[in-house]
Amino acid sequence: MQQDDGQGRVVPVASLPEFFRGALQGALAHQHIAIEDQTEQYLINLLNLFARAEDLFEPTPDGVRLRPLAQMLAAALEAPTSPERERRLQRLGDVSLYSAGFFAHGFARKLVDVDYHVAMGGRAYGTLAQTLAGGRRRVLAQVFAELAAKFQPLVDALWEISDAARVYTQADVLRLYEIWLKTGSPRARRLLGSLGVDAAPAMLRAH
Repeated sequence: MQQDDGQGRVVPVASLPEFFRGALQGALAHQHIAIEDQTEQYLINLLNLFARAEDLFEPTPDGVRLRPLAQMLAAALEAPTSPERERRLQRLGDVSLYSAGFFAHGFARKLVDVDYHVAMGGRAYGTLAQTLAGGRRRVLAQVFAELAAKFQPLVDALWEISDAARVYTQADVLRLYEIWLKTGSPRARRLLGSLGVDAAPAMLRAH
């Protein structure tokens, strides 16, 4: 694997999981987000999985693309068995988290925005946590519970990873402001501040 070092140079990366581990730990530390070790490992596995487009996108009659979240939720609700329902809810949570973190800028001209992904993903993980809490998969239930509780901060962490080589300019102010209004993202607020925009908490409450 290769990555950009932020200065236009491509450097080799020996291990994709280890690259994501370092990138995730750096983003979490930078944004003061604390998570359990098993939750961190879950996110590393998720990043490694979705680095392969065939594991993120799905074939549809209109080509290979991300399946709409509403369709994924309907499929989970209509699942014939409990294990299948859990698998589909997990997929919904995973895709929502990854998409909100990596594709937030691409939602600007779409019918649904990043806040929709945050709501759908957080609820999917929360439902899974409740479903698994009383069984043999309590550790996994705790992971899903933490993912649900810290969904927006984790979106910010993934956003930082995806934006590693991006330089924000005044042209990005409106989109950053939209993301901040819709999600309350601390990272969006910090980026706005770096561009000279004071996003006051009172403005968010009024919205």
